[in-house]
Amino acid sequence: MTGKTDPQTKGDDPVTPHSTTRTHRPGLRRLWPLLVLLTGLGLFFALGLERYLSFQTLSAHRDWLMAQVREAPMLAALAYVGVYAAVAAFSIPGGAVLTTLGGFLFGTWLGTVYAVTGATIGSLAVFLAARTALGDTLRARAGGAVQRMRTGFQENALSYLLFLRLIPIFPFWLVNLVPAFVGVPLGIYVLGTFIGIIPGTLVYASVGNGLDALVTSGGAPSLGIIFQPEILGPIVGLGLLALLPVAYKKWKARQHGTPETRP
Repeated sequence: MTGKTDPQTKGDDPVTPHSTTRTHRPGLRRLWPLLVLLTGLGLFFALGLERYLSFQTLSAHRDWLMAQVREAPMLAALAYVGVYAAVAAFSIPGGAVLTTLGGFLFGTWLGTVYAVTGATIGSLAVFLAARTALGDTLRARAGGAVQRMRTGFQENALSYLLFLRLIPIFPFWLVNLVPAFVGVPLGIYVLGTFIGIIPGTLVYASVGNGLDALVTSGGAPSLGIIFQPEILGPIVGLGLLALLPVAYKKWKARQHGTPETRP
């Protein structure tokens, strides 16, 4: 024996000057996608870009916008989808204006398809950034009630997500974040987002499709149209319909006397 002590046999692990740094670096790497999105949102307002997401700007650039669509329809469509995806990813308020613009430029049906595609891509970026940065941490620190909610949400993920997407009273950015924190699978998130935003998008795109005369006169539509009873009623009905599988599952659990999972 040499009298030297093997570091692995000591009660305390040896600490090197760089061990703490190595421990925290992965956490910092996970945060960068979310930091990029937050930085983009901050820059948007710092540069005053919100003035471009208005019907006044649409009216001022009407002829130029229509010319771009006529001359290069595919490029115009790709540019529109890209801008919409960026707006959704950076959680910039203005989705209703962009959706209406889509109907104005491309018509009701193509405008709906392009807007839904862009919104889904942008929402996916937020979902992945939030899940990567904070999902594991929040799940590890969640208490019993939150864990039960998470389990219930996962068991009925598509129904709950469709409900949240269909009912327009929930902020779009919030519905992007919640599924990431409760562990909704990626495929279900994309499917629920794509399908769930179609009805509201269709309403705004149809408004945009008939917007030309109003824009020409310098007016602006009321974006609160979706909250009118004749429009909101059917959408709420679709949201409740999405929850029917959850209600049926709970009813079957009571019938068989099995414990149900609370959402």
